[in-house]
Amino acid sequence: MTTETSIDTLPEENTSEKKPKQTTVEDVKQVTQPDVTKVEKTIAKETAQPEVKEAAQVDEKIEVKEKVKAEVKVAPKVEPKAETKAVVKEQSVEKQTAKTVEQKAPVQKKEEPVRVFDTIVVGAGISGIAAAYKMNQAGYHDYIVLEKAARVGGTWRDNNYPGCGCDVPSALYSFSFSPSHKWSHLFAKQPEILSYLEEVVEKHDLGGKIEFGNELLSAKWDEANHVWNLETSKGKFQSKTVIFTTGPITEPSMPKVKGIETFKGKMFHSARWDHDYDLKGKRIAVIGTGASAIQFIPQVQPLAKELFVFQRTAPWVLPKADRELGDTAKGLVQRFPVIQQTWRNSIAQILNGINFGLRHPKILKPVNFLSKQLLKLQIQDEQLRKDVTPNFDIGCKRLLFANNYYPALQQDNVSLIPHGLVEIDGNAVVAANGERHEVDVIIWGTGFEVSHPPIGQRVANSEGVLLSDLWKDSSPEAYLGASIEKVPNAFLVLGPNILVYDSFIGIAEAQIDYIVSGLLKMRDQKIKRIEIKRNVVRYHNIKVQRNLKTTVFNAGGCKSYYLDQNGRNFAAWPWSLQELKDQLKDLDLKHYDTAS
Repeated sequence: MTTETSIDTLPEENTSEKKPKQTTVEDVKQVTQPDVTKVEKTIAKETAQPEVKEAAQVDEKIEVKEKVKAEVKVAPKVEPKAETKAVVKEQSVEKQTAKTVEQKAPVQKKEEPVRVFDTIVVGAGISGIAAAYKMNQAGYHDYIVLEKAARVGGTWRDNNYPGCGCDVPSALYSFSFSPSHKWSHLFAKQPEILSYLEEVVEKHDLGGKIEFGNELLSAKWDEANHVWNLETSKGKFQSKTVIFTTGPITEPSMPKVKGIETFKGKMFHSARWDHDYDLKGKRIAVIGTGASAIQFIPQVQPLAKELFVFQRTAPWVLPKADRELGDTAKGLVQRFPVIQQTWRNSIAQILNGINFGLRHPKILKPVNFLSKQLLKLQIQDEQLRKDVTPNFDIGCKRLLFANNYYPALQQDNVSLIPHGLVEIDGNAVVAANGERHEVDVIIWGTGFEVSHPPIGQRVANSEGVLLSDLWKDSSPEAYLGASIEKVPNAFLVLGPNILVYDSFIGIAEAQIDYIVSGLLKMRDQKIKRIEIKRNVVRYHNIKVQRNLKTTVFNAGGCKSYYLDQNGRNFAAWPWSLQELKDQLKDLDLKHYDTAS
């Protein structure tokens, strides 16, 4: 599953020192200002005996003095003044009180001030890694990356289901600044991609900037001080700017199905795969046939006693031009880097051609016809072939690539149910056509929350309103997928309307270049506040939506994850990848309101 892959079906340890718990004002009061009555009683009790003893000593001295004087000369007896006794008593009480309080009250510690970073990056997936590298290269070092997990990787760390891999060739699905000759296949698998990301962090010495095991809980803008206040699982952080690199594929989407609470068997989402559970000999229901499902279904099929695949809409699944790369091929790529660069450029040109077709659906009509003819060769059973034939133009939903998906569907222990799941009744799964099947396991291949990014539940705008509340009846809007209205000094990576059929790593790099150029201008020009202008966001999105109307995403006859509940396309970019990169070359301050 790739960053692109997982959307369709939809933040070695380098732990920083924990900050001490900060003492609050109330804590200090409880320790240093105990109940007055109790203090008085304690003082009275502890000073009673010294007072009696001291008074006895005074009387004894007076008697001795009087006896000596009586033997020599009779003189009048002198009594100590009452006020002198009072002073002695008062001094004794004060001394004892101070001693008691000193013994009981611990030393009061001053609250350590929260350090204010120039930038905090949230998330250490592909975008967070790119941000750290690009900032270092620009000589911008006052930043930190917060990562909730114990290792980097983002979606490639969290998605580790059987068969998980990338559907963009490895030569392109890698950082431009860190190519690799180690890929074992033209299309890399998840374990290799995760290892690659970890190697990049080590190679470029980025680990020291990443604080692992630190999850963002909330982010609020402080207008008075022009800083972001971040509450995290490790305490408070502050920064002048924030880059949210959490990505669109973070939280699994779980559909609300009637009777789901009655199921007594095993149930999990593909993004939270339970590797400890043995699927061998089980009756398994897979819900969904998106990018993740077509990868794990062929891996699950040989283990299952029975496998029921619930398909709400048939996807376009094209052959995957994958092949193994042996030691000889790896050696050549290592020795002659120009080979990989040439291959990278060639793939980019092929994807540019696909993108052109997606923007001009009429060009894809012959591809639709040829793909349907190919199905006749791939699937022999006429009914099954009919059930897996899409009823929309190719490209309207995400293009999927696999060589083993259709063969898996044709095995004797597999039943394709061309209907959605509508109910769970005990251990029976019920399809929209009333078909029922008893199962032991349910695997959800239902994708992720992309129209309502989970980061919105933790970030409030300058008016104190959670972004999730603003997006609940629609979907996010941004300028170039990076800047959101009323969210000053903050940037989003891989935000709304940025999707182009290409490597998400390449898109993320382009956005990071744009953001870093803005950070440098803020630093060099001493800009304290920057916010995208309202009219810039509005004009940009009106133009985006107008140009999307004629693309296959909007006009291809399908209901995809690109569209929100109102039919608005919040995901796709309507122009070429080159146009996107051109606009992301440099942050133009004229599009922003600034304050110094």
